[in-house]
Amino acid sequence: MTPIVRIMAGLALILPTTAMAAAPPPKAKSAKTKTRPKTAATPVAPPPVLLPSEAASRVMTWVGGAGDNHGLPWAVIDKTQATMFLFDGKGKQVAAAPVLIGIAPGDEASPGVGSKKLADLGPAEKTTPAGRYLAKFGLPVAGERVLWVDYATSVAIHPIPTDAGAREKRRERMLSPDPTDNRITFGCINVPKAVYARQIQPLFRRKGGYVYIMPDTKPVEAVFPRLRVQAVAAGLAG
Repeated sequence: MTPIVRIMAGLALILPTTAMAAAPPPKAKSAKTKTRPKTAATPVAPPPVLLPSEAASRVMTWVGGAGDNHGLPWAVIDKTQATMFLFDGKGKQVAAAPVLIGIAPGDEASPGVGSKKLADLGPAEKTTPAGRYLAKFGLPVAGERVLWVDYATSVAIHPIPTDAGAREKRRERMLSPDPTDNRITFGCINVPKAVYARQIQPLFRRKGGYVYIMPDTKPVEAVFPRLRVQAVAAGLAG
């Protein structure tokens, strides 16, 4: 065999081995490997629309039309809907939020309730009285200033107290769509913390404002007599 033939024969033996080493075959997919199907994003439900009762709508129309708020911010507490509707001094609605109110139905404050300790209040005394109030920020309760609706009866607007008992489930009640489970306070009106900080405090800080608390046992005209005048005027105009 000539030298050239020997060289070519050697290359024939080497080249296939080198090629196989440089380009190994692709690994087979494991039988355990599965392609996970893409899951669609869970749609987020929009927040519930908070609507006033018919009586609360009447009060809003009267206050806005007659200027009963005297240019100050104002709020309507709709107890039957467990909702607060908040307006600026010009009558523009700036917020609607769920609220917590007194445990007991009723539109009157018990005599002397403002001078009692919370622990001494009986179940029937834990009401949120109805009416028209000039609310202002005042003396702190537990180290924090609150918006006093009626200082004499210790009714104020503030967020859920940090020391509220876990068994009361105030946060869960506030988030519940059922307004009937929002009766849990001693008479004060609990509002969402964000609404209190972003809307109520800036609006009411300087001069206060008016709070109209709707009744849940009395006729609305008995609490807000000017609604009768409005109704009569509307009838005459019609």
